[in-house]
Amino acid sequence: MPDQQKVRFLKNTIQHYAWGSYTAIPALLGQPTPADAPCAEMWMGAHPKAPSMVEKQGRPVSLEALIDQNPAAILGVSVARAFDGRLPFLFKVLAAARPLSIQAHPDKPQAEAGFARENQMGISLDAPHRNYKDDNHKPECICALSEFNALCGFRRIDTIISYMDKLLPDDETTIRPTLQDALVHSRLQSFFKILMQLPADKADAVVNHAVANAGRLREADPVYKWIVRLHEEYPGDIGVLAPAFLNLITLTQGQAMFLPAGVLHAYLDGTGLELMANSDNVLRGGLTPKHVDVPELLKVLDFSEMVPVVLSPSAVGPCEHVYPTDAEEFVLSVIEVKPNQPYDGHYPENVAILLCTAGNGTLYVGGTGQDIPFQKGQSILIPATAGKYTLSGTAVVYKATVPD
Repeated sequence: MPDQQKVRFLKNTIQHYAWGSYTAIPALLGQPTPADAPCAEMWMGAHPKAPSMVEKQGRPVSLEALIDQNPAAILGVSVARAFDGRLPFLFKVLAAARPLSIQAHPDKPQAEAGFARENQMGISLDAPHRNYKDDNHKPECICALSEFNALCGFRRIDTIISYMDKLLPDDETTIRPTLQDALVHSRLQSFFKILMQLPADKADAVVNHAVANAGRLREADPVYKWIVRLHEEYPGDIGVLAPAFLNLITLTQGQAMFLPAGVLHAYLDGTGLELMANSDNVLRGGLTPKHVDVPELLKVLDFSEMVPVVLSPSAVGPCEHVYPTDAEEFVLSVIEVKPNQPYDGHYPENVAILLCTAGNGTLYVGGTGQDIPFQKGQSILIPATAGKYTLSGTAVVYKATVPD
């Protein structure tokens, strides 16, 4: 059996960011809880920052190196050709116990230009003030494994005005006029720019007044409750007002949301699966101790009013449901197998990564004769050349792959 056809378990890097959960990812992996450090993200893929490891001929190698040795065999001929021999997606488990930063991601031309510019400036890839870690864009899909709260896209201007009227001081004369101008001319950019670049003393006064008003109104609307909570996490940060100008959305287990380039968002709490183009480019605007670059963020943002669309998966077979997105690099589906209802993987198929989130089962690979038991928390690489495969048992498995 050619080595590149083998199905392999992945050993994945856990990112210990401060906002992570001490329990969610360890519980998924069957490890003791609470963990010694916050476990924020588990990366499954071949991003140079933290590639998954696999076993080859008894030795650990990175998935990035394995793909480099034979891109067509692992990725599939068409995928290898379309994406220059690189795995086009990055699959993550994200577990937020605290809110993440307000952020957005560049489109492809913006990422290429920013990456080249910062390289020319001699900024190290691991420098804390670096904006562009690679030359790729980062459309992403977030799928809830638990109740998942997020901010996503600018609200309608009249709704923003309604919230700001209740939050801002009555004599505030800097932000209010820009909002009224935005209402007339449908321009949110001037409002956001002025808000995010208020002088420190002005920002402190606005935040303190808004948080006090939100505290009095917190039982009337979750927007005010989140403003108070964000202030508790990031006192004095102007970004605590974000729930008043970004849509507040709650995903229940199994629901998802797609975020194209330029959409301002923040994940607030919950555990989910994040599937994205293979990139780590993040431009932050607040709610973080990390590097914030508002002028660069302004260059990439989409300032349209937005109504977030909650995605529910559509059936494509008796066991599989697919989440619809416009992404070229990835597609996410959920597979539920039962003792009398196995799943037959399509063939020919592009590369896939499977993650079992509940139960256990057996993966049978017809092309190689492999018969592999798997259980909750395990992730598996299915090379394009592995051939037809079958999942059986009682399990829930999420599949990340590339559209045909």
